[in-house]
Amino acid sequence: MPGKPVAKITRQFMLRSGEGNFTAALNGKPVAWPLGQVTNRPGHQPQVNTIKPLLAASGAADGLLLQNLTETPDMTTPFKPIISFLLMTVALSGCGGGNKPAAGPGPGAAMPPPEVDVITVVPGRATLTQDLPGRLQAYRTAQVRARVEGVVEKRLFQEGSDVRAGQSLFQIDARNYKAAAASAKADLAIARQNVDRYKPLLEIRAVSQQEFDLAEARAKQAEAASTSASEDLENTTVPAAISGRIGRALVTEGALVGRGDATLLATIEQLDPIYVNFTESGADLLRLRQAVKAGKLKRAESARVELLQEDGNVYPLPGRIFFTDMAVDPGTGSVSLRAEFPNPRRELLPGMFVRIRFPQAFAENVIRVPQRAVQVGAQGQFVMVVGAEDKVNTMPVKTGDMAGEDFIIAEGLKGGERVIVNGLQKARPGTVVKPVPLPEDKSSTPAANGKP
Repeated sequence: MPGKPVAKITRQFMLRSGEGNFTAALNGKPVAWPLGQVTNRPGHQPQVNTIKPLLAASGAADGLLLQNLTETPDMTTPFKPIISFLLMTVALSGCGGGNKPAAGPGPGAAMPPPEVDVITVVPGRATLTQDLPGRLQAYRTAQVRARVEGVVEKRLFQEGSDVRAGQSLFQIDARNYKAAAASAKADLAIARQNVDRYKPLLEIRAVSQQEFDLAEARAKQAEAASTSASEDLENTTVPAAISGRIGRALVTEGALVGRGDATLLATIEQLDPIYVNFTESGADLLRLRQAVKAGKLKRAESARVELLQEDGNVYPLPGRIFFTDMAVDPGTGSVSLRAEFPNPRRELLPGMFVRIRFPQAFAENVIRVPQRAVQVGAQGQFVMVVGAEDKVNTMPVKTGDMAGEDFIIAEGLKGGERVIVNGLQKARPGTVVKPVPLPEDKSSTPAANGKP
């Protein structure tokens, strides 16, 4: 006769409450037990040695096939259990061959060691860098102001657009200025006619020299007044002083501007290139100079710098140091610097906070590791290394300067250690892991491969 069904529980499941029923299927018929008989601690896993007697008492001497393990609807907890199980192959004995002892639950298959990404650190040359906070500033800024008094009739640009130098931006009511310019031209014409009329009279001494000189002076005054009136008429059309991106309009049509002062109408900023203003500590600068003077470091003469955006990504276009102050600010104890970056796509905007990474010096025979490989515990900084027999060990370290995105290890590593970079959550001290060399394109540590 056929043998009894055999089952092996290979994965257990979590029950969120000690109430309700535990339901299984015995030869196609549902069987339920109160959860208190399966586990006496709510939120813990039912054990195999607890379930087996219940199965045997229900008619399964050698076990049963578990299917669709669920909680019955009379559960009082609102949480659903986390159910995970594997159905095993049902072993049926042949007819007439006698019943074979049913196989009990065997030990679980051994899990393979977890994989971790490692780098083999070796001493090499590194460029010491420093990341300093800074703020972006426009290359040039021009304020658009009203030069004459009047009412704004039109706005001739789109807010937030690029404008060119000389482009008309606002139109101010020009009727009064047209009349004034015409009147000044008429006065100039009359004054010039008087000068022309007095010339022959002066030759025959019909008029005095004083009267002629006064006529010439009035002509020059009329010419100046005419020029001033023409300029006022031109200023009723407000132009752009520089090429760049214009912001929002600060006045609307119908506003009276220019009365008493030059009203600010808008602002234009040139964004390509763009400046970054930042500061460096005077103490750090002095320490660096002393290290270079002592021969411990070599001065990096390159003025090329990198820009780190607010999201941590490196701006793709490099910049250059444009300005370095000659004195230390007595209020902050720092030196002001300025870098210039190309900005063809206008991605960098004035006022944004960024970080500047610039080279300071070169160091020889130093070890560098990625920042993510260094952890901090109660005893200080440490790294996880793969030692003999691929077992994980902790090694205390002390970090020094920065080299790009990597730490320079001042103490703790001598070279040749396999440092875990990725998979730290799977590595525990004393456990066996499978070390996998980290590809170069995923590592920011060229020194780990013997490169500067």
